Amino acid sequence: MCGAELTSLPESVQRVARVLQDKGHPHSPVMLDDAARTAQQAADALGIAVGQIAKSIIFRRKSDDAAVLVITSGDRRVDEKKVDALVGKTGRADAEFVRARTGYAIGGVPPLAHATPPVTLIDQDLLRFDEVWAAAGHPHGVFRLRPQDLAVLTGAPVADVVQAGA
Repeated sequence: MCGAELTSLPESVQRVARVLQDKGHPHSPVMLDDAARTAQQAADALGIAVGQIAKSIIFRRKSDDAAVLVITSGDRRVDEKKVDALVGKTGRADAEFVRARTGYAIGGVPPLAHATPPVTLIDQDLLRFDEVWAAAGHPHGVFRLRPQDLAVLTGAPVADVVQAGA
């Protein structure tokens, strides 16, 4: 991606694009015509299965008020008890907390380039796909990657973090 392409993107997507570029990721963010605030909306816009959306769910760790990012497959639900067993007791994060800790609004939180680095876990069920798409810092912005790239880009472990039979 050249400088001119980068500056035509919203500032929040430019931050994600810079991190991807700095880490040598081969795919730049793209802007969708319609908002993709949910995994289903993103999957519909991209013409892919909803499970191929790597959705970012933010929790608030109670012991230290840290953001906990769980990157999960769009067709799965996070099991908070499994997350708590790995990182400590968590609770819901409201929109203000999410924006303050990540620098992004709910519906566009990427798996990287956060204002404050979160504690991050990656859903092992994402590995069933060859390719997934993640939010790129804006409700219209997404980028393509292989599920195993998430661990490389974020340094996070892959774990069982979803509800059984989901």
